[in-house]
Amino acid sequence: AHPLLGSGAERLARQGVWSRLTVAASPDAVRVLARPATPAADLRRRMAAALLKQDGPERGGVQAALVLGSAVVPLPAAVRESFRVAGLSHALAASGFHLTVLLGAVMAVGRRLPRLPRCLLAAGAMLLFLLLAGPQPSVVRAVLMGAVAFAVLESGQRSRPLGVLLASVLLMLLAQPGWLLDIGFQLSVAACAGLMLTARDLEQALAHRLPVWAAAGVAVPLAASLWTLPLQLLHFGTVPLWAVPANLAVAPLLTPLTLGSMAAAVVAVTVPPLLPLFAWPLGQLTALLLWLAQAFAALPMAQWQVGRSQPLLVALFTLGLLPWLVPALGRRLRGWARPLGLGAMALTMGVHMAALAGDQLLVVHQWGGDLLIARHQGRAALLSSRADGMSCASAARLAVGLGVQRFDWIQLLDPVATEDRDCWRGLSALVLDAGDGSTSLQPGQRLESRGLRLAPLTASSAAHVLTVGRHPWLLLPDRQSVWAWQQQLAEGHPALPPHLAGLWLGFAPQHAERQALEVVGTARRWVSGAWASPPAGWRASGSSGFLAGAAG
Repeated sequence: AHPLLGSGAERLARQGVWSRLTVAASPDAVRVLARPATPAADLRRRMAAALLKQDGPERGGVQAALVLGSAVVPLPAAVRESFRVAGLSHALAASGFHLTVLLGAVMAVGRRLPRLPRCLLAAGAMLLFLLLAGPQPSVVRAVLMGAVAFAVLESGQRSRPLGVLLASVLLMLLAQPGWLLDIGFQLSVAACAGLMLTARDLEQALAHRLPVWAAAGVAVPLAASLWTLPLQLLHFGTVPLWAVPANLAVAPLLTPLTLGSMAAAVVAVTVPPLLPLFAWPLGQLTALLLWLAQAFAALPMAQWQVGRSQPLLVALFTLGLLPWLVPALGRRLRGWARPLGLGAMALTMGVHMAALAGDQLLVVHQWGGDLLIARHQGRAALLSSRADGMSCASAARLAVGLGVQRFDWIQLLDPVATEDRDCWRGLSALVLDAGDGSTSLQPGQRLESRGLRLAPLTASSAAHVLTVGRHPWLLLPDRQSVWAWQQQLAEGHPALPPHLAGLWLGFAPQHAERQALEVVGTARRWVSGAWASPPAGWRASGSSGFLAGAAG
């Protein structure tokens, strides 16, 4: 699968699931003979259902996410998107912050207790957090660090936070090496390292320009943002530019909301009649949090889509960022560390932006359909063989990862008109649907923006010529397109430009079809789908894969 999309099999493999059962019969023909007991999962579902019923899918969903983590709560897509664009996703993900809030409240109550009851109380709070949020890597990291730090403090020793972090990460990876690839785990560790290594120096530097309270408030989210920036570029290709002010704005709300939501969740499964007592105060705080997230997400350039960078470029960018990530290193290397760092980051961004500005063609074949993205000087256009919502969602994820703010135009080749027009309209202001006769292209017409042009070859098929910059490609999505194009050739119509840059087929051709296509004078021939052994000059995407390269 394409790295920007992944696949269900890859996601399941990271969870330790290696087999999948596909049932061809109707659901009524399948009967569950036995189901293993899942008390912890049942408890989470009861808590989430109670909060959702009490305050609705948006407010109740946010409250449930503050307790259980957004990974196990059915949050509305619009809410997830608002928090993501505003740089507030961490607030809804079970993490060290939520454990810190819970432990702080518990220790405030048990501070004067003898050591044994106090330790039991802290251990109970950490186990409760692990039970509610589940053994996600970021949760296990937070609990393990909390347990080690608490044990060190109770023994009268002075803890070393960085040592605790490194020891916790090492133990986790020894037990489960696959967690290293978990994005949530990577972000959690990076943010934690930023708070330990960078926040204090940032606070001291900002204290000369800001009030003490403001310097402390800005330093924490700024340090976390700096440390997670390389991972943002590597995995998402986006930078939430308003993340620091957004985190400052919501900070006073998160602690009371988290504690209140945890209390409400416990009450929901122990004393349900008392749950309405939490409804009004929690509802008002949640409404304000939602409003702030939506307001920051709606600001101009709330999310800078720069496109996903290559790992080597991200590594170079990280090296350039080191003098700011570890201020002690910058001081030790005197005056030349930061100029060199700025140069490395500028070089990285220059190479990355130059790659985005080239003439590129990407074909993604997934779930039996195809997405073709043509890029010219940083802009892009899209062709999709399917018009369903899943294809639209995949196109949206590709756009974000490729740094495409909006497609210049979209051509849907599906003969069935789309039922998800709003989704496609969200990607481009100009969407042509072949299933809707009123908006389909006819021979002699063309769909064109600067450097990107699409022209149909026949009225009876989906055959097109796509020109990217100065490089024309022949697109034949199905066998009907091949037959219609051959019919035009037989009738003497000059249907093709004189110099084709490439040919794309939406199917694996048979021997006779391949011979007929040899008249297309191009060295590059791409095929979507599985093809066991394509001959020289042909490339196949596989049953779930992609083809990418320069258009020329």
